[in-house]
Amino acid sequence: MTAGEQNGHEFRVLSSTERFAGRVVRLVSDEIALPGGTGVRDYVVHPGAVAVAALDDEGRIVLLKQYRHPVRADLWELPAGLLDVAGEPALETAARELWEEADLRAERWHVLADLLTSPGGSDEAIRLYLARALSEVPPAERHTRTDEEAVMTIERLDLDTAVGMVFDGTIQNATCAAGVLGAARARQDGFAGLRPADSPWGARPGR
Repeated sequence: MTAGEQNGHEFRVLSSTERFAGRVVRLVSDEIALPGGTGVRDYVVHPGAVAVAALDDEGRIVLLKQYRHPVRADLWELPAGLLDVAGEPALETAARELWEEADLRAERWHVLADLLTSPGGSDEAIRLYLARALSEVPPAERHTRTDEEAVMTIERLDLDTAVGMVFDGTIQNATCAAGVLGAARARQDGFAGLRPADSPWGARPGR
């Protein structure tokens, strides 16, 4: 079964039991081979996701404010979504989410960062894209948002202002914080050195 290795020890999966299967995630218990014995590790199996740090020509970043029920709060977030369409490449998912959630298209795409959001308890992997050369989607072509998204707000904030919101605690969503800080650093470097949008994604081999 799937295993990892460190310092010559192979963390083999000896058995795996599904404890719960929901609409999006599953909870699994794996018995694994540890140095000197075995142990059970419980974790969430997640389909993965993408998020988009979209910068306009005026140096503003596109942020959403959306209700998140687990924390009972409206959070500042990036346009983002699950990799839940079979066979859809991650970049296409990102472009679709930017269209659905922010009424925008982008001509220039790069990989900004690859994130493992909580590797001690979940296999969730998020690819964070930088999108530029934005254009508005015509009203007749816009997506009809439902559920929490029906009442979320869309704003463009000066990137430096958004950086300040990370440090003063206003932005608490981890992916959003990474996107804001990553975009600021990328801009500082003149957007040099960013990976192409179709770069291999090591955290999701074969997925």
